Amino acid sequence: MSRSWTTRARRPGEPAGAYTFVDRQQFEAFRDAGGFLEWAEILGELYGTPAPVAPPGSDVVLEIDIQGARQVLERHPDALCVLLLAPSVEVQSERLRLRGDSEDHVRRRVELGRLEEPAGRALASRVIVNDDLETTVDQLLAIIDDARTRAGGAPRQSGELPGPGSHS
Repeated sequence: MSRSWTTRARRPGEPAGAYTFVDRQQFEAFRDAGGFLEWAEILGELYGTPAPVAPPGSDVVLEIDIQGARQVLERHPDALCVLLLAPSVEVQSERLRLRGDSEDHVRRRVELGRLEEPAGRALASRVIVNDDLETTVDQLLAIIDDARTRAGGAPRQSGELPGPGSHS
């Protein structure tokens, strides 16, 4: 599993292992050494995905923003890009509040999402509206199975999740 790095502070109640929490100097040193597959500055904080090393035949699934998606697609033009959208601005705002974000952060994040959505749609091979988690996971797994089949690979075995490599 790939664990993203970030310079932001841990949210109240957020598991310590959700990210590798580092200061800006540590992040920039790792970035400058070529340690990230992708990285971005989002609302003043740095986020990055360490270059994953996946066993042959494994899928690497990254949960990244538009800046990161562009970087990955530049390096790996054959990467499958799926845009996940909240069903509405209200739902997105509530999800951000429930994870402990301040009202100012919620406002800024929603506005950033509004500005990024057209570019995300242009980059994405597929779009999923994340209205129900179970349905969204099923849709994503079907997209992965379809991509594996088209690439001449075997579809997932029942109950097998894609991995390694998740990124928030």
